[in-house]
Amino acid sequence: MIPILTTSSTVMCPHGGTAQLITSNTLALVDGAPMLLQTDVHPIVGCPFAPSAPSPCLTIRWVTAATQTSIDNVPVLLQTSVGLCLNAAQAPQGTALVVQTQQKAKGI
Repeated sequence: MIPILTTSSTVMCPHGGTAQLITSNTLALVDGAPMLLQTDVHPIVGCPFAPSAPSPCLTIRWVTAATQTSIDNVPVLLQTSVGLCLNAAQAPQGTALVVQTQQKAKGI
């Protein structure tokens, strides 16, 4: 079992930008924080990459999530989920780094 990501988790781009963890989930909470879903797209603020090539990370799109834990048939994000950090042209700039998450609720 692997910890589930919530809006109180900390996720960053590989260059130090911080993800704003927002979600459409209003059904499942851990300590008052909604669990994150694979379909969520998270804005990134503070990526230091210059506005030329390579350009700063602006969003995270998740490519892997839980295989057996879901909310309304949408997989939840786990500490081991893989998210691509994308620039304005939707080109991958690296993978998201899960820095901190809760330890109470876990999924697979």
